[in-house]
Amino acid sequence: MEKRWKAAVITLSDKGYAGKREDRSGPLIKEMLEAKEYKVTEQILLPDEQEEIEKCLCRLCDAYSVDLILTTGGTGFSMKDRTPEATLAIADRNVPGIAEAMRFASLQITPRAMLSRGVSVIRKRTLIINLPGSPKAVRENLEYILPALSHGIGILSGSEGECGKDA
Repeated sequence: MEKRWKAAVITLSDKGYAGKREDRSGPLIKEMLEAKEYKVTEQILLPDEQEEIEKCLCRLCDAYSVDLILTTGGTGFSMKDRTPEATLAIADRNVPGIAEAMRFASLQITPRAMLSRGVSVIRKRTLIINLPGSPKAVRENLEYILPALSHGIGILSGSEGECGKDA
């Protein structure tokens, strides 16, 4: 399958960054994306530090080096969980439907899904989506949203017509 879109995967984990925990979610995201029409050009592991997250997101978006950024981790209630705040801080536009859809799908599996604070936004021409940190939740969420993402990214990149318009 020809790779149509460039993607980056960012894992947010103090323990993973310190080498105290293996990152299993980031590699799973990469595997799932590359099984579809995405080429993962960067896989990054960062600590739960809002300023570092913001700088990384800006670097990837402002150079328009990727069409899609998927983050994993940092979306819970822990005081260190700052991924949604970092993502919103650098956003040009909010895309609430994606995060709402992921929570809806996850609520069919566990009531704890309502505790996810993940967001989805656009900065310049890049779509950014916060995924939960667990591999199980990553798989469930990506399986639900991946079929629709290509169309949205196509519109964002200018390579496809607008939603709801006749071709």
